Amino acid sequence: MNIEATSKIVIVGAGFGGITIAKTFKNKPVEVLLIDQHNYHNFQPLMYQIATGGLEPDSIAYPVRRIFRNQKNFSFRMAKVENVSIDTQTLQTSIGPISYDYLVIATGSTNNFFNFEPVKDKLLTLKSIPDALNMRSYIYQNLEKALAHQNDQSIDDLMNIAIVGGGPAGIELAGALAEMKHFVLPKDFPDLDMSKMQINLYEAAPELLSAMSEASSTKTLLYLRELGVNVHLNAKVNGYDGKILTLADGTNFTTDTVIWTAGVKAAPINGLPEGALAGNRILVDGYNQVKNTKNIFAIGDVASCVTAENPKGLPMLAPIAQQQGKLLANNIVKLTTQQPMQPFKYKNKGVMATIGRKKAVVDLPKWKFQGTFAWLVWMFIHIMSLVGFRNKIMAFYDWMANYLTYDKPLGLIIRPYKRKE
Repeated sequence: MNIEATSKIVIVGAGFGGITIAKTFKNKPVEVLLIDQHNYHNFQPLMYQIATGGLEPDSIAYPVRRIFRNQKNFSFRMAKVENVSIDTQTLQTSIGPISYDYLVIATGSTNNFFNFEPVKDKLLTLKSIPDALNMRSYIYQNLEKALAHQNDQSIDDLMNIAIVGGGPAGIELAGALAEMKHFVLPKDFPDLDMSKMQINLYEAAPELLSAMSEASSTKTLLYLRELGVNVHLNAKVNGYDGKILTLADGTNFTTDTVIWTAGVKAAPINGLPEGALAGNRILVDGYNQVKNTKNIFAIGDVASCVTAENPKGLPMLAPIAQQQGKLLANNIVKLTTQQPMQPFKYKNKGVMATIGRKKAVVDLPKWKFQGTFAWLVWMFIHIMSLVGFRNKIMAFYDWMANYLTYDKPLGLIIRPYKRKE
């Protein structure tokens, strides 16, 4: 396999993997085109902060073109990819066909609703900035309705919030909502009895944060219960009709607000050859090359490298996408001089999650800790991981203001949100 200096590398997806690989191509003898349906990169781990008013959208989103202002071999197109034609080496997109010499698929993941697909429009999700803003508005709209009707009807459905899924997104959101209930909403709604608000978290497994250590899982459960979150383990949710959430054991919970964080699935593009997919994930070899192709690669959540050590593929984590992107860029460059490519090996640097103010859990390869220090480490890592100097400063400023005042700029319903019927 050979590649010329003028070869065109097309990358689909401006997530962690796509941005990393595009950056690594800087000053390399290739032409890079990045395609995404949005013109910004957003920092997914802090999406819940947008939903709960801890940060504003421009703190975690950054224009793609601005990231690459100083990269001369880079260009960007805002478009939606419809499918790939392998025979003609062409992508069909919403702005027309785009040819490639080498294609990198970094399209990430989307919500997995499982058996809730028929009622997905009744659920609130947290995969994009519009999702987060819709959630923020919807919660506050319901509180306004509750205040207006508290004397003439039951307001349980308007006050209560259910979160389905006890992974990092679910527990971080539950903690943030609980702090909002205790420290923010009583100031904004002094005439509303906030003790009536129940925040319920449902996890089908016997523990929270199943991908983390037992110590982190146990501590997270303790932190959430200290904050007043009703955590239900071994609690499989069976159905939701828009007002009542039903569990497998027959119990139910009245709520107008169900937040879905129970799972994700890969988001591949159409047109890949038969046998290239395992479920929704794209099968790749140790060099991230897509099965049954010669010049197509996949990285990040959408890619699955099945080995004896990882029979289900690597987990869907941002550090994996970033490490794959950096190595793949160097491997493609190695092809220009016909040097052997280097196989990918994931270096686990640890995982972490925050539950609230001075409450976080961190699992490093050789050290696990919780509490205030973990929270400070979590905050530092996330601030340093944001793209753009201004974003780092704004996030730090907002978090310090929240820490000192126990307050968040939550109360703006700039664009009201209504669920689809």
